Amino acid sequence: MTKYIFITGGVVSSLGKGIAAASLGLILKSRGLKVINQKFDPYLNIDPGTMNPYQHGEVFVTDDGAETDLDLGHYERFTDENLSQSSNTTAGRVYLSILNKEREGGFHGGTVQVIPNVTDEIRRRMLLSAQETGADVVITEIGGTIGDIESLPFVEAIRQIKYEVGVENCAYIHLTLMPYMKKAQELKSKPTQHSVKELQGLGIQPDIIMLRSEVPIDSGTREKLALFCNVNADCIIQNLNAKSIYEVPLMMEQEGLGKVVCRVLGIEDRQTDLTEWTNMVNRFYNPKKSVTIALVGKYVELHDAYLSVVESLIHGGIANEAEVTIKWFDSEEFTDEATTVAALSQADGIIVPGGFGDRGIEGMILAAQYARTHNVPYFGICLGMQIQVIEHARHVLHMEDANSTEMNPTTTHPVIDLMPDQNGVVLGGTLRLGKFRCALTEGSIAQKAYESQEIWERHRHRYEFNNKYRKEFENSTLLLAGVNPERNLVEIVEQKNHPWMVGVQFHPEFKSRPNRAHPLFREFIAASIANKEKEGTK
Repeated sequence: MTKYIFITGGVVSSLGKGIAAASLGLILKSRGLKVINQKFDPYLNIDPGTMNPYQHGEVFVTDDGAETDLDLGHYERFTDENLSQSSNTTAGRVYLSILNKEREGGFHGGTVQVIPNVTDEIRRRMLLSAQETGADVVITEIGGTIGDIESLPFVEAIRQIKYEVGVENCAYIHLTLMPYMKKAQELKSKPTQHSVKELQGLGIQPDIIMLRSEVPIDSGTREKLALFCNVNADCIIQNLNAKSIYEVPLMMEQEGLGKVVCRVLGIEDRQTDLTEWTNMVNRFYNPKKSVTIALVGKYVELHDAYLSVVESLIHGGIANEAEVTIKWFDSEEFTDEATTVAALSQADGIIVPGGFGDRGIEGMILAAQYARTHNVPYFGICLGMQIQVIEHARHVLHMEDANSTEMNPTTTHPVIDLMPDQNGVVLGGTLRLGKFRCALTEGSIAQKAYESQEIWERHRHRYEFNNKYRKEFENSTLLLAGVNPERNLVEIVEQKNHPWMVGVQFHPEFKSRPNRAHPLFREFIAASIANKEKEGTK
């Protein structure tokens, strides 16, 4: 029988439920269990695909093309399990499904209500991952904070599900804030007590209480909380701030989280094997080199907009035993060659990640030009690859107004454009989403990095390299290093006479893992280290 764990949050938002859920997934997987994580968000958007990155952070994409919450990135990176459409459900998706069913006569004229109809649909979706994967344990994070009006149907659904799957197969973990009053030098437990009381008022008694704290929690405070919140003292788990999120699972295991969860769910507490993860964390904390990467983007004010890119750069650093320092640059600030050179001369490598719209594009083109002309390693991802193509067209092939039709619909050289089969399609239907095949050119940087002739990578974009200009590029110094065989679409470009300048139409950051860096990020960091060492010898 599949076991179900539900993680809720209290007192304040942004406590790190996603990291806690991902850490628990790794802890249980290290015991030989098959674990799947999923998230249920109470907002009414169907998915985060059309949400502003400044408001929501990055959109994480799964193999099957689901546009999901960024926490799914944490789940995949920690548990090394590829998630799917069923791994992220929003209130919008739940209500859309119910209303479509109602319009089709699926309720036979009956009144459609939050209880039982909405909660039934939520419960059905909560059980879906187990049915699809045969997981031993499904960990479900409930977005929002206990007390939010929009969360109530989800909380009621997880209350009901306990009696559907069996009391012995269900556990509740409540994550709250334990504030520390520096003036009084005292931890305050009252916010947690009130949050647990509110959760109990909704019919849920937490089995485990996890406390975010800046300082260690003493035994007296644990015992007091255990008494007032009706849990065993060893079920009060401290979740201290960590230097790296990748240390959190090790801290949680040391706290006894895995042991307690196994006891609550009646799972045999097997021997854990976190050796590889521990070694990875040790490499992260003990680098032998350092490297500085310039991230040139358009959403740099909110670093979470590029979360997977940042984590993948860190993974590349771990693989090369190097500390990676990221310098953030708003591409709108690059207005001419002088400002670009002054800023980017600090960097050993340059990365231009994905994005939509024309804001800041000219600054990105200046960054790509600097990388090409100064032999600085450059990694262009999605939009960053298109920027590399546009820069090459303008300054090498002398197509002065070369551009993407997304940025300039009237350009006379649309080197990036919609494909013929996309014209006239509704905006939301034109994104190329999910994993697609890519055949690699023998001897290319990409082929050597992957050590393979064929790869599968995840996409999220509308515009493509325009095949009408293929001959001009092939006859120049830009190598078309990867092509999608099914539609003959260019996926990877490389500068031939350059140490390392690679642009990819896909999003490799979605498949990188801390203990197994993505090949392109690993090699980009290696090239940036080599560039630094070369500069140091001059």
